[in-house]
Amino acid sequence: MPGLVLVTGPNGVGKTNLLEALHVGAQGFSPRTRSEPRLVRFGEEAARVRLTGTSARSSFETQVDVVPGAAKEVRLNGAALARGEELRSRLAALVFTPERLAVVKGGPIVRRAYLDRMLGRVFPSRAEISPNYARAVAQRNAALRRVRSGESGLGSVEPWTAQVATLGTELDAGRSELAALLGPGFSRISEGLGLADAALAYDGRGLTVEELEARLPRDLERAVTGAGPHLRDASITAGERELRGFGSQGEQRTAVLALVFSEAELLAERRGEPPLLLLDDVFSELDTERRGALLAQLPAGGQTVITATHKPGVAEPDLIVEVTPGEAKAAG
Repeated sequence: MPGLVLVTGPNGVGKTNLLEALHVGAQGFSPRTRSEPRLVRFGEEAARVRLTGTSARSSFETQVDVVPGAAKEVRLNGAALARGEELRSRLAALVFTPERLAVVKGGPIVRRAYLDRMLGRVFPSRAEISPNYARAVAQRNAALRRVRSGESGLGSVEPWTAQVATLGTELDAGRSELAALLGPGFSRISEGLGLADAALAYDGRGLTVEELEARLPRDLERAVTGAGPHLRDASITAGERELRGFGSQGEQRTAVLALVFSEAELLAERRGEPPLLLLDDVFSELDTERRGALLAQLPAGGQTVITATHKPGVAEPDLIVEVTPGEAKAAG
């Protein structure tokens, strides 16, 4: 298995589409869009991704079929999976695309979603905490609306208050543990990529029934639950600066790359093998020294696919794939 695969070609020929297809085949969903009909090429009726590889020293084959207007079909070794996202618990793949800069420069909702996705990868048994918590909050909000409109009494809110407090505390604890596990690697890798004193933190203070009951009048007035992990944020800093508002584009990009590499380290440690890394256009804003530093972070024993318009000049890839419109082939 080639460790470092370089996908080259001019802009606009489909290098990112190839990376996206690899992610769909390995994880069951696109890193670019949740509108799956957009995965189907214009003028075609369906899309199919078939991927073969080796994981934990055993071979696998996945197949993902997307037909607009029908449910997506995902198969692993010929067996249909109930949900495409189930592949995440079987196969590990991480992606960097320029859109992922939103993890640093976007709003709190993006960082919460990032932590919750990673929580499910690192701790599969906790994968349902976030969706269960979101459902409990939605049910409590619905009960608040009914009370406000006079359709029901305060007693209808109490059971959901207890569930929101319990699940919120579990979710806060999981996010905090995850941030603590990722933090040291994130700081070290950021330093290696030229971003000093970088830190990742999450204040998971937990949630109590007493806190929710104390703010019940305000929650009733607004008909929303105004406390809990659905409103928290993760902190990504360099020194005293919050990178979301006070980091340059280059610093934000470096921070996201460091997050991806620290995730890869953690997954390799937890699963016993490194994940597939898919890195789109990572060299475009880096000088030769930083390109070398980035390649030095690639996990040993794993496979990394990098797209670029030309060879970076700092390492010899194990395989070069040349992309032209409608075709990708190994360079001879």
